[in-house]
Amino acid sequence: MTEINALHTDFIRVVQKKFSDLMQDTKKAIIQMEEDKLFWNPNNHSNSVDIIIKHMSGNLISRWTDFLTTDGEKPNRNRDEEFESTIETREELLEIWSEGCRVFLDALNTIKSQHLLQTIYIRNEPHTVMEAVIRSLAHTSSHVGQVIYIAKQVTTEENWTTLSIPKKQS
Repeated sequence: MTEINALHTDFIRVVQKKFSDLMQDTKKAIIQMEEDKLFWNPNNHSNSVDIIIKHMSGNLISRWTDFLTTDGEKPNRNRDEEFESTIETREELLEIWSEGCRVFLDALNTIKSQHLLQTIYIRNEPHTVMEAVIRSLAHTSSHVGQVIYIAKQVTTEENWTTLSIPKKQS
């Protein structure tokens, strides 16, 4: 295996693992929340969990559908609509989250060594495929942190199971 192939293989493996961890933590947080709390926000400047999930999914679908041949900001994406609360149930929310994740993970599986440094576009801005992958991982990580933070705020301590190593158990 050439050095570039090894780099490609390891890069994709690491991204898949980190993204899968984010997916699972998001799902675990959502499952621990009372359903009505999925639609709660502290004020008009903040987003509820349902809106954050809807936005992340819309972003992933737009960025990673036909990513090698079309701009990552698809003309059919209505980003403003992602910030309107239209989801009605936890099951619908989890389906929307799964769909965005599936599109991203499927796209990762199509990336070949020669694609890593290929230029693609997001909002008419050039990015290497590697840079676009990292951009999506960072964007998703940021919003997953928001989901987990909200979930911890609205779930009682006795009903919350930590998603990492519990305090004082390192």
